Amino acid sequence: MFTPDELVVYPAQGVGKIERIDRQSVGGIACEFYIVRIRANNITLMVPVNNAVNVGLRTLTPKNEAQRILQSLRGDTDTPVYTGQNWNRRFREYSERLKSPELAVVTEVLRELLLIGRGKELSFGERRLQEQAMGLVTGELAEVLKLSEASLRGELLERYAPPPQAEAVNT
Repeated sequence: MFTPDELVVYPAQGVGKIERIDRQSVGGIACEFYIVRIRANNITLMVPVNNAVNVGLRTLTPKNEAQRILQSLRGDTDTPVYTGQNWNRRFREYSERLKSPELAVVTEVLRELLLIGRGKELSFGERRLQEQAMGLVTGELAEVLKLSEASLRGELLERYAPPPQAEAVNT
């Protein structure tokens, strides 16, 4: 059970704060709802208390795991990603994985999209997914590790930037 003012993570939405717990009657049955305000976009969600675990509402990632995830993102920026499947199949797969309640799964989507972007121009849909994954990952990591989300985002974009192209020399 979560308490008011507690920070939580809602899958595919990111870090939010439980503003209060409301009791409402739905179909003649009294139900309790967490009222969660998502920090990234300021939307409010009503999550049934009885269904919170099923929808993936969870506490923030523990600090030691967040540090491990950030180190893995900072580490291997050169491993090629298999992109043999067509982009719309990859888009569907990534969209599903972004709904995962596990930060590590969302982080892998971000890493793969950043690596793909090193070698080719991402499609509009892939760029949108990358932005969504970036927001979910940096939002939670920044909160847990007490870092600036903007600087974390900038660091990752710089680390995964395409390598500089050697200029052709005219002779």
